[in-house]
Amino acid sequence: KRKSCCAECFGGVLSCLHLVRRLSLYDSTCQIAQEIAEKIQERNRYQRNGESTAKLNVIIRSSLQNLKEKIDHLKDLLLRAISTYQITQLEGDRRQNLVDDLLTRQRQLQASYKNEGTEPDVIRSSLMTGGVKRGVINPWLLEESEETRGLGFDDIRQQQRRIIQEQDAGLDALSSVISRQKQMGQEIGNELDEQNEIIDDLTNLVENTDDKLRNQTRHVKMVDQKSTSCGMLVVIVLLLIAIAVVAVWPTK
Repeated sequence: KRKSCCAECFGGVLSCLHLVRRLSLYDSTCQIAQEIAEKIQERNRYQRNGESTAKLNVIIRSSLQNLKEKIDHLKDLLLRAISTYQITQLEGDRRQNLVDDLLTRQRQLQASYKNEGTEPDVIRSSLMTGGVKRGVINPWLLEESEETRGLGFDDIRQQQRRIIQEQDAGLDALSSVISRQKQMGQEIGNELDEQNEIIDDLTNLVENTDDKLRNQTRHVKMVDQKSTSCGMLVVIVLLLIAIAVVAVWPTK
């Protein structure tokens, strides 16, 4: 038990460290985006005044590359947190929206950097908001769902496991229903096969009876023909006998 408690405490410490790391990375990413917006505005001002902007362009390009790498790192951390059930799916979707906002801001800043001499709305809005200010709660922590609010990472992990178990139970129930439906379908198929066999037997019996009827009819016809021939022969014989009797009968 002591080893288990130590392991859980160590896991909790690691989870807290990962959370602090993600928050710090998000803050620094927002700060870099703010600095890029300020540098682009400064470069545009230099251009209007006819001053050299080569140094600022190098700094902006480097900052844009750094911003892209940090956003990619945030995406990897978020994907790992979702896949290992460190956060709920709802919380993962909320943080994904924050990352998508950073990606949109990065593309806007990239477009602003390429359109030299312009003052796009994204720069003005970035300067007015002032990026991530001190004393403002990081949006990475805002709007946590009621289901996970106040829970530790171990509690959230257990909650995720319970949800997965419930989903597995539902899938098992659905699987049993599908199995019963499949069994019923097989039984119906077997019954249809038996009925088809009975119908085939009846068809064969009817065909055999029809053949027998035809044979009997043909036999009756033959007997009728034979009986007719025999009657004629009897009549002829009787006529011949009558003629012979008449012929040999003495006349007076």
